[in-house]
Amino acid sequence: MALQIKSQLFQRNGAAITNFSNTLPEPFSDLAQQTLKDPYVFDFMQLTEGFKEKDLENQLVNHIKKFLLELGKGFAFVGQQYHLEIANKDYYMGLLFYHIKLKCYVVIELKSTAFIPEYAGKLNFYLSAVDSTLKGADDKPTIGILLCREKNNIEAEFALRDINKPMGVSEFELTDILPENLKSSLPTIEEIEQNILEDEQ
Repeated sequence: MALQIKSQLFQRNGAAITNFSNTLPEPFSDLAQQTLKDPYVFDFMQLTEGFKEKDLENQLVNHIKKFLLELGKGFAFVGQQYHLEIANKDYYMGLLFYHIKLKCYVVIELKSTAFIPEYAGKLNFYLSAVDSTLKGADDKPTIGILLCREKNNIEAEFALRDINKPMGVSEFELTDILPENLKSSLPTIEEIEQNILEDEQ
């Protein structure tokens, strides 16, 4: 609870830019809106300057329990770089979840840069693919979340306005990013945890 207060959870809940009111029926659209945050706070990771999406994705999966806590209740992890074959071509979605309360798949695409409208088009493609290949008869429409380093709210609203698949755009925040030259001189979180365990024995 203290961590949630510290990270201003109340102000972040439901704050993402989405098109849910146009793409999902009520009250499902309201529930989905409250499920998303802006920004997401990933203060449990160590990344160096110039990190790529793959670095961020790997760290989130390595710390999946903490990532799930930040996402909120109801998210179940399905896979990383989830493979789909469309028109005899291979596609790999960043992170795939299933939301137990919403009863829908959730595709999360990570971007280490600022939001650009083109990102919404690619996510829209993935949502159509999941709806066609994975979604069951009892599942609600698949939701997409674009997590970007930063965004302009007006630009994000324009990008989502005429897309008919439900998606949201949020920023993510990290703790201080280490300069590359310090990376090798500092212990990793895993090394610190191991040292603590050894000291306790």
